[in-house]
Amino acid sequence: MTSNDTPRRIHPKVHEARDLMNRGRMSRREFVRIAALLGLSAGAAYSMAGLTPAFATQPGLPFPQDDSNAKEGGILRVGMQVQRMDDPATYSWVEMSNQTRHILEYLTFTTPDNVTRPMLAESWEASDDLKTWTFRLRQGVVWHNGDTFNADDVIFNFERWMNAETASSNIGLSTFAAMVEEKDGVKSMIPGSIERLDDYTVRLHLTKPVLSVAEDLYNYPTAIVHRSFKPPFSDNPIGTGPFTLSELRVGERCILKRVKEAGGKPFTYWGGKVYLDEIHYYNFDEDNQLTEFASGNLDTIYEFGIEQYPLAEALDGNIIEARTAQTVCARMRVTEKPFDDIRVRKAVVMACDNSVYKDLVFQGRGDIGENHHVSPIHPEYYRLPELKRDVEGAKALLAEAGYPDGIELTIDCGNTDGPWHQTVCEIMRDQLKDAGIRLNINVIPASRYWEIWDTTPFGITAWTHRPLGTMVLSLGYRSNVPWNESAFSDPEFDKALDEAEATLDVEERREKMAKVEKILQDAAVMIQPIWRPVFTITTKRVHGFPAHPTQYHQFNKVWLDS
Repeated sequence: MTSNDTPRRIHPKVHEARDLMNRGRMSRREFVRIAALLGLSAGAAYSMAGLTPAFATQPGLPFPQDDSNAKEGGILRVGMQVQRMDDPATYSWVEMSNQTRHILEYLTFTTPDNVTRPMLAESWEASDDLKTWTFRLRQGVVWHNGDTFNADDVIFNFERWMNAETASSNIGLSTFAAMVEEKDGVKSMIPGSIERLDDYTVRLHLTKPVLSVAEDLYNYPTAIVHRSFKPPFSDNPIGTGPFTLSELRVGERCILKRVKEAGGKPFTYWGGKVYLDEIHYYNFDEDNQLTEFASGNLDTIYEFGIEQYPLAEALDGNIIEARTAQTVCARMRVTEKPFDDIRVRKAVVMACDNSVYKDLVFQGRGDIGENHHVSPIHPEYYRLPELKRDVEGAKALLAEAGYPDGIELTIDCGNTDGPWHQTVCEIMRDQLKDAGIRLNINVIPASRYWEIWDTTPFGITAWTHRPLGTMVLSLGYRSNVPWNESAFSDPEFDKALDEAEATLDVEERREKMAKVEKILQDAAVMIQPIWRPVFTITTKRVHGFPAHPTQYHQFNKVWLDS
């Protein structure tokens, strides 16, 4: 919890969670995750659970132990789409955040073992009712312009995120949803929701209990910018991280270099040793990254598709595969015709068989989607009855909705994660045909898709991994949140989600999630066919490469053989 890993106070719900673990109602790993969220150090949480840490970090730091064989210097060459760096609060691509992640940092850091640790925050404490959260900030952190990081920076960011003019997706997260009020259709921060106690302490006052505050603060648009920030970030990239932006050519390259000076003085990074001199991102779409890697021009890539797996196996590299909660949702916008008629939406859903995509698209890898956007790897997942395809039922619903001869629909597909999106649409097209639904696939450039993803009547959208199902539901399906691409709105759903988020007992929370999942599934806003695995590869000269299910890049401890 603190720099010496000694807890100031053990939250009573940690004791409650420990009792649940001892009674078999909570797994040991889930106990570690919850205890860490409630302010206990990860080391202490693992010790209480009787487990060896799955991701060993340095005392007081969120980063891995230093490798005694590590060599300093070198340039890591990464193949990834190179994108604009305008306003981190409105980022909608993980790639944008990866370019920024070594410059700007977060209050917290969720490591690959799904445990959230302190980053720019040194520790936090929650009130017994989970409505008041006190964050103590790390001292000695220096901005690249020489300023000292303090509470003013944190308050500046929170106020921006909850300002409607910023249009940040963060406002949909549970933490911020409990700090805003809505008047005349506009959400804004409730006065007094964030309190400055001193230069290094801030307190959040929430209107409802929220357990996931610390996890919410590692959502990729929550990077902490300097209190003087004005977009675009690339024009004045002041950060607290070990690297700074040297060059950005959108669609070509992004060059990051180690920070040497801050405000005219030598810069000392708070996070310990960093080995790389530079990180170079070179622009390649997903379907070209592995080919360029094979040519020897890259050390690693963002990802490669399942169709390229045989090529990856033939290369002299290290393949990294992760089971994730990444997915695509072929979602229908419920305010647009013909999808404003639930009978049409249900007919589309009933005519599809989600069970086939796992084998047809990912060669048996991944998990089957159930049209409610909660993954089997999420701790609060509740298994609903298996979905059954019903072609005749779909035809009957279409006839009832006024389409006795079937209906013609068009889905927009940007292949933003690769051509497998189009493959999903083609399988869907063949299935829908049996119910008299003629599906046209409008393939458009990825950049064009992200211009219309939240307004197109029917589109297939990629969603990245989040550690909690409740987190992604808050971002994408709460009433009137910025990323609610389906325009779904149901007060009963919002209330049920609130109740699930506030429940500590995992078994009880799963029971509550049954209602949440069922409401969304019954609303028939999407076909969600698959939870996909992700694949990347490194050369054998790369060491310490972190495999993260979100594909977040954090290269602090990466080093290269010469």
